[in-house]
Amino acid sequence: MFFFGIEHEVAFLNYEGKFADFTCTKFADFQQIVDKLPLYPHDYPQLRVGDAGIKKKRWYIEGFERFADSEEVIDCVAKGIEIRTTIHSTIQGAIDELTASFSLLCEVAADFGFSPVLVSFNPYTGIFEPQPPLNDFEIRQLQAYPDEQTAHIYMVSYGPDLNISIANLPTENVIDIGQKLTYYSPYIVPFSYSSPFFNGSLWEGLSVRTFIRTGKRSATLVFVEKQEHLIQSIPSLTKVARIPAEVGRIEFKACDSCDDFAIYAGLLALLKGLALDKTLEGRAIIPDAALHQISAKYGFDNEEIFLNTNKILQAAENALNNDPDIEFLAPLKAILANRKTKSHQLIEMFKNLGSIEETLKRTYGR
Repeated sequence: MFFFGIEHEVAFLNYEGKFADFTCTKFADFQQIVDKLPLYPHDYPQLRVGDAGIKKKRWYIEGFERFADSEEVIDCVAKGIEIRTTIHSTIQGAIDELTASFSLLCEVAADFGFSPVLVSFNPYTGIFEPQPPLNDFEIRQLQAYPDEQTAHIYMVSYGPDLNISIANLPTENVIDIGQKLTYYSPYIVPFSYSSPFFNGSLWEGLSVRTFIRTGKRSATLVFVEKQEHLIQSIPSLTKVARIPAEVGRIEFKACDSCDDFAIYAGLLALLKGLALDKTLEGRAIIPDAALHQISAKYGFDNEEIFLNTNKILQAAENALNNDPDIEFLAPLKAILANRKTKSHQLIEMFKNLGSIEETLKRTYGR
């Protein structure tokens, strides 16, 4: 029995048509949107609220929390709004909920002059420096958690967590799937590429997010029940579950954001097929940064990436066999056959329009 969930980060343009990031947007600007969105009490305890209380709903502000010289959260530097689905027993269920939540978010955000745009890496700045500088308490906090030291990356990058779990699977098998997805990540992620902009212009590849992020941050994160199950690595492959509903969850974190949620359905089906597959032998505890950078620059135009993606897609298809979820792979097969990603479309639009904002306004089916 498989279970699925999706966390999808949404970036916005503001009423002036400017990209709404931490340079021009306050926590309160996004919080007014979240405040107007519904709370579903039956979502709990499967969704984590967290210590700061920011994550109370299916929508919450993604950002960098600031602390006083204690555990007290005094601010959150806003990056965008994250949508998370509840846990579903079908891929379609997760996609349907994400679609409904996104539609509601768009409706409410419009009332405050914000419109969603597809961004996987901040198109104008690759730098995030907390202001005021971190205090002693915050520095100690970051030093205690190595992954938190890459805040400068996650504050400028946007992407989904594609979550799968399998009922009653032993911990060592869950970790093994996590290692497998980490190894094959450079061949999975090009299906999602959508970050061709950097520092206000075109970057020289398809996914600046993947180029900068993967290797420093996890490709896959596996939630385990006990401390003794942890594998020590930087970036982390394993993490102790914070609530019971997280135990056994495998989060695939390496993809760019997609504005066509059918691609998320395809990626979840691919992850499911790879979890079931018994033929692929590659395993890794940390992602191969160099290979991700080749993938990020050239995507399926690189022959090694193209051939290996074909191989894993075939393996997943074989493993799914008669499972109806095999149908969700269709958009991925089309992307691979054409060797064209969303980034190719964005690059073409930018060349025609000459403006990043005008290009972004045409995402999410507009």
